[in-house]
Amino acid sequence: MGRVTERHRVVRIRGGVDVGARADTLVSEEPLEIRLNGRPLAITMRTPGDDFALAAGFLVSEGVLAAASDVRNIVYCAGAKDDGTNTYNVVDVQLAPGVEVPDITLERNVYTTSSCGLCGKASLDAVRTTARFAIADEPPLRLTPALLAALPDRLRAAQKVFDRTGGLHAAALFSEDGELLDVREDVGRHNAVDKLVGRAVQAGLLPLRRAVLLVSGRASFELAQKAVMAGIPVLAAVSAPSSLAVELAAETGLTLVGFLRGDDMNVYAGAHRIALEQARTEAGKA
Repeated sequence: MGRVTERHRVVRIRGGVDVGARADTLVSEEPLEIRLNGRPLAITMRTPGDDFALAAGFLVSEGVLAAASDVRNIVYCAGAKDDGTNTYNVVDVQLAPGVEVPDITLERNVYTTSSCGLCGKASLDAVRTTARFAIADEPPLRLTPALLAALPDRLRAAQKVFDRTGGLHAAALFSEDGELLDVREDVGRHNAVDKLVGRAVQAGLLPLRRAVLLVSGRASFELAQKAVMAGIPVLAAVSAPSSLAVELAAETGLTLVGFLRGDDMNVYAGAHRIALEQARTEAGKA
C-alpha cells in the first residue's frame, strides 16, 4: 500500500538567501479508481490509507450503500506494476446479493462534484432522489456557540500528518457533547469526509443522527451533500460555504455553520439547533 508521506529534497531560501538543501516531508497523492461489481465508477486523487472506507463512503454519498450488509466484499484489484506488484490504487466494491446496482452514467458520476456542469436544481434534485436518510434528530441537537467554538482546536490537535506536512485537509465527527468520535486526513477534503462516513457505515453506525461534522476548509455543495446522505444534522466549517451548499442545507434541514473561528461563526441554515438563548443566560451569570 502507498505511503501517507514521502521525503523530497528541497532548496531552502530565507530572506532571499539560499540557506542550504534538506529533505522535506510531503503528503502523498495517488489516484484511486473505484469499481462497482467490476465496472469502473470513479477516480479520485487521494492520500493512501483507509481506501476501503473511502470507497464505501463514496458509495454512501452516491446513494448506493446504506448499511454494512449492502457490501459483500471490498478488495484491491488490477493495477499491477511492471514487476507484478500491486499498486493498491484500484478497489472493487462487490455489492451483496439483492442490492440494486445503479445505472453508471456520466451524469451520475459527476453530479456530486462542485465544479460539474450541472445546474443547481439538477444537483439538488439528485440528492433529493437518492438520499436514504432524512435529517431526523429527535429531539433536535442543541449546540451552544461555546461548544462549537471549541471543536476546531480539538480537530487541529488530532491532525497528526498535517503536523509533519502542512498539506492535508481534515474532517472529524463529534458527539453532541463535543467528544471527538473520529478524524480522517486526506489531500482531498471530500475524501476525508468519505473516509469518515465509510468507517461509520462499516461499523453499522448510519445514520449519524446525533453527530456533528467539522471540516477544515470551506463547505462546498459536495460536502453538504455527503453530510445529508449520511443523515448528519450539523455541518460546520472553518471557512465559507457555497451558495448551493446553503440552499441544500435549507431544503434538507441541515444546520450549516461557516467561518467557525474562535467565538465567531455564521449560521447559514438550521439555526434552531444553536442554543443562543442558553448561551446568553450563561454569559449573564458569568
